[in-house]
Amino acid sequence: MELTASLETAATPAVLFGWLEDLERYPQWLSIVSRVERAGSAGADPAWLVDLRGRLGPFARSKRLRMVRTVHEPDSRVVFERRESDGRDHGSWVLAADVTPIGTGSSMSMELRYSGGLWAPVLERLVTEEVQRSGPRLKQLVEAT
Repeated sequence: MELTASLETAATPAVLFGWLEDLERYPQWLSIVSRVERAGSAGADPAWLVDLRGRLGPFARSKRLRMVRTVHEPDSRVVFERRESDGRDHGSWVLAADVTPIGTGSSMSMELRYSGGLWAPVLERLVTEEVQRSGPRLKQLVEAT
């Protein structure tokens, strides 16, 4: 599964990036992220435990991922990758966000890649619908900052 989303806002790149570089802020605007807690670090890179939760009709799914911030270019690019510490093989998750200045505001391009297949069809539909709803929430939050 590979999904992309974009957003333009009057907020500066620094303000927009502040909402993207720290996973603990995601539950405020991305409802499938139900809970995030800091999980130390993986070397020099910070890590978080991220609980994803979604409902599609009578079906509810939840998943906990350990995500590590592997790229951090302030006000410009951030990448999070799944890195579990249990020694087992897991489907990969990669979330990358790029912020670009436009005029007095900024734009964001975000990409989510998931290589697992366990609940990919349900997940893709849930994530696609949520991404459509989350853009206006994120825009409202960054422009109120």
